[in-house]
Amino acid sequence: MKTTIIDLLNQSVDKFAENPFLWEKTTNEFEPTSYIETKRLTHQLAAGLMSLGIEAGDKVALLSEGRNAWIISELAILHSGAVNVPLSIKLEESNDLIFRIKHSESSFIFVSGSQLKKIRSIIASLTNIKKVVVFDEQVEYEPIEISLNNIMIAGADFLLKFPDAVVQCASAVKPTDLANISYTSGTTADPKGIMLTHRNYTANVEQALTLMTIPTNYRTLLILPLDHCFAHVAGFYSFMASGASVGTVQTGKTGMETLKNIPLNIKELKPNLLLSVPALAKSFKKNIETNIRSQGKLVSWLFSTALKMAYSYNKEGYNKGEGFQKLKKPLLSLFDKIIFSKVREGFGGNLDFFIGGGALLDIDLQRFFYAIGMPMFQGYGLSEATPIISSNGLKRHKLGSSGFLVTPMKLKICNSDGTELPYFEKGEIVIQGENVMAGYFKNEKASAETIKDGWLHTGDMGYMDNTGFLYVVGRFKSLLISSDGEKYSPEGIEESLADNSAFIDQVVLYNNQHPYTSALIVPNIETLKRYVLHKNPKADWTMEDSKITALNKLQSEINEYRKGGKFEGMFPERWLPAAIAVINEPFSEQNGLVNSTMKIMRGKVETRYANRITALYETGAKDIVNKLNLEALS
Repeated sequence: MKTTIIDLLNQSVDKFAENPFLWEKTTNEFEPTSYIETKRLTHQLAAGLMSLGIEAGDKVALLSEGRNAWIISELAILHSGAVNVPLSIKLEESNDLIFRIKHSESSFIFVSGSQLKKIRSIIASLTNIKKVVVFDEQVEYEPIEISLNNIMIAGADFLLKFPDAVVQCASAVKPTDLANISYTSGTTADPKGIMLTHRNYTANVEQALTLMTIPTNYRTLLILPLDHCFAHVAGFYSFMASGASVGTVQTGKTGMETLKNIPLNIKELKPNLLLSVPALAKSFKKNIETNIRSQGKLVSWLFSTALKMAYSYNKEGYNKGEGFQKLKKPLLSLFDKIIFSKVREGFGGNLDFFIGGGALLDIDLQRFFYAIGMPMFQGYGLSEATPIISSNGLKRHKLGSSGFLVTPMKLKICNSDGTELPYFEKGEIVIQGENVMAGYFKNEKASAETIKDGWLHTGDMGYMDNTGFLYVVGRFKSLLISSDGEKYSPEGIEESLADNSAFIDQVVLYNNQHPYTSALIVPNIETLKRYVLHKNPKADWTMEDSKITALNKLQSEINEYRKGGKFEGMFPERWLPAAIAVINEPFSEQNGLVNSTMKIMRGKVETRYANRITALYETGAKDIVNKLNLEALS
């Protein structure tokens, strides 16, 4: 039976009425809201929206940090027959927000108190907006604004007069009706509005639950933005379907304060499962290692020894403990008791595993968290697929893979001609299933280019092995293309350069039918300064000699992948960068070069640094010591 998100809530309330569904900390501790209470609040808010004049098909923009009100607002919007347009709080008020709100034809906006200033600064240009609903009480309101509390009061009055209105409106919602318009990050052009239906979501929840079981006593803390459909499906809707519960990070007065609340909230809520992205995974690993080092040389040695033994015992997970490795199990159990269990306590002590999405998760990170007893399983998907396509899990996993496919769903690997390829051959990942989006809002051309004969062309490159595991290896459409037409995916080289060198933070490779590959590199300036001082304690960073030393060190890091280097043979030499442009600022969300899932937006980087790329193919560009690179280190 094809269901709506409204059906999903009703079914869960019937089965798990008194179970806690939402956890929120607004004062000193997390407090629960049950399934039945969530439904009551949803109906009351939906009634309040109907009293404002919201009608089926209306678009409602939602801009807020994660909180109970976010989830209840989406449910209320959907019960009123309207469509939620979730917006990232990282968007700037200028073009980013204006474009999405206007393009989506939103007529109402839900906004938190801390995001309200963004809306107030652009409201004059948003002529289609009828009301701005503010989650947090304000001292003063603009004429178009109304508090969430007042809408709840209006909703209670509306239900007294029309007790069946919300149920009748909600029952008219069909599985094919839109639930969300979720905007892409706009890597190469204007953001596209991904149209996701109720059935897209409920189908993907059903698919996701074929890969893992979520017990009713499970808790998660949503540390990823709620506006992304990964948090929707893997977070609150899969947990809702399972009768489990969902907490949100306590909102601080600033974004930095909210970030600092994450480790504290993890210890308080004691989650069983966390959703992560590579940037968070690296941050968690760094914090663990810093904490271990702070406990002295003995603890550091024990931790390092235990890790090495666990790596050799675990292998790729599915084959752990094979052969003579099983002899290590007793000693590993001891290490787990005296070392790894203490690390897990920092995550609340109940964390069974992470699910990682958003980008490729380095296998060394996977091995690290697997070793300490909190596996970080790689998943794969994209918003156009609502988003989950595959994932590793406790049932089935191979470290280094992107996981087992959800079911039911069809997947094929195709070459550029559309021919389906056999096992282990790389090509574009193409899928078909009920989780495939309805298309891009008001963009028939892009929809037709992406969905062909019912098949979603992901633009990602990967291959299937003969045991049912998918391996995603990069972007199918972001290939390096040499002058002789040969193609190569750059992501593996980029990640390896950044992960294996303390002197390199970010890398973007470039080759568009040129005789050699070039690279834009964001260096770690502080590490380079320490290196220069180590080489010459009297060195002055402002002097040209110091910068030449630093540039030569960067070159030597690249050379480690060439013949004679410690990473020789890892990648074909022809795809290693022969010319390097040093960039003097990181690729970040603030400068629009990284999206909300921390992926570098290649197209925007290439546009921003077009002049630097052009210079990389001029005479003498292969010498890293040049005027532009010296200036970049100033």
